Amino acid sequence: MNRLRNRLILVFVIATLAPLLVIGWLSVSLLRYSLSLSSARQLDEVSQSLQKSGRELYQRARQSLEQDAAAGRVAPERYLSDAHQRWPAAVQEFFASGEPSSFILAGKEGDRLDYFVRHGDSVWAYSASLHGVPLRQLSDQYTAARAQVASATSHNWRRGFTYTYLLLAAAIWIAPLLALIYFAHRISRPIQQLTTGLSAVAAGHLDHRVPAARNDEVGAAIQAFNDMADQLQQSQARLVYMARLESWQALARKMAHEVKNSLTPIRLTMEEIAARQTGQDGEFYQQAAQIVVDEVLSLERRVRAFSEFSSEPPVSPRRVDINSLLEERIAFLKSAHPGVRYDTRLAPGQLTLLADEDLIKGVLTNLLENAAQAVEPGGVVLGVTAADAGQIAIEVHDSGPGLSLQARSTLFEPAISFKRGGMGLGLSIARKSARLLGGDILLVPGELGGAAFRVSLPCA
Repeated sequence: MNRLRNRLILVFVIATLAPLLVIGWLSVSLLRYSLSLSSARQLDEVSQSLQKSGRELYQRARQSLEQDAAAGRVAPERYLSDAHQRWPAAVQEFFASGEPSSFILAGKEGDRLDYFVRHGDSVWAYSASLHGVPLRQLSDQYTAARAQVASATSHNWRRGFTYTYLLLAAAIWIAPLLALIYFAHRISRPIQQLTTGLSAVAAGHLDHRVPAARNDEVGAAIQAFNDMADQLQQSQARLVYMARLESWQALARKMAHEVKNSLTPIRLTMEEIAARQTGQDGEFYQQAAQIVVDEVLSLERRVRAFSEFSSEPPVSPRRVDINSLLEERIAFLKSAHPGVRYDTRLAPGQLTLLADEDLIKGVLTNLLENAAQAVEPGGVVLGVTAADAGQIAIEVHDSGPGLSLQARSTLFEPAISFKRGGMGLGLSIARKSARLLGGDILLVPGELGGAAFRVSLPCA
């Protein structure tokens, strides 16, 4: 199920791992070569030579100064005991040590050698210049060099740099790999959901929908799938309804034919009886015959209604202005229901579609008539028109008591009516007409507290 995601990850691994290995090998080789050029060994040799040279220079300076002092070629500076408190710190330190003689590097940079000799309670100091050679500075440099050599010797810098580089390279490669896994999951998961949705729809679950939370091509595909599922569900509902309607139409045709065959001779016979009655009871027989004739005519009207329900009227499409047609139907029905107030909320401009005007008139007349019969005197019937997403919607709302749950469940079933004197064919015929126009009639929440119906018709 995740083959696309795994394929993306595999492509990334193949496309990046081989170059990464080549670059890593070259970098480690260059790093090893660069570390082989380290100056630690040369620094060790130079520091040792510096130490040897400094010691020889120091030893020679000591011997020369000691010989010059013994031969009297260098005049000493005498520090007498009576001025002990004014001796320099170096002299006082030498005197306190108790040694007979000592050599000390003096000067700011150690470029002078002092030779102290004890004479009783006095100290004689001989000094000689080292001719600008800063032995103290050389000593500090030597100490720093030896510390650097010791550090380079104690640490395996080559291995450390190699491991550090490999860790950094691995981290740099793993970071985009993790990012790719995340994005691959984000890409493949909607496709997997879409595939699951297609399988569910193919299995007959037309109510299955895929959540669409993306604005890219995958989101467009998911939205197209959901629209397709909606259309399939509507088409299935339309086919089921038309199949049921067709069975009712066949029953209506058969019923109309059978009843008509019986009613016609009954009506003709009763008319003949009424015409021949004479004598004392002639008026009674004539009234009785007329009653039977009237009832037969009523049955014939009902048979004609069944015949109309079972027939398919011809559709003659032409351009129709829905706003004007709704206002015309309301004006036509106002006189028949003077106690009802009709309001309209029409969409701006003209709502024009190509349809059969007689079918639309029949649908609107049926809905407006039902709404007027549902409200009490002083009630309100509202007609609303709107256009959205290639559909024109016509809604009829009433302020009546609304529909019961039983009425809602069998609202469009033929021959089922909840009105006194109704035959249960009005809404069925109206919905059949809407279906012939490519639309439908749906029950929607009412704005006035009663029932509300929406007629949806395609603009094209």
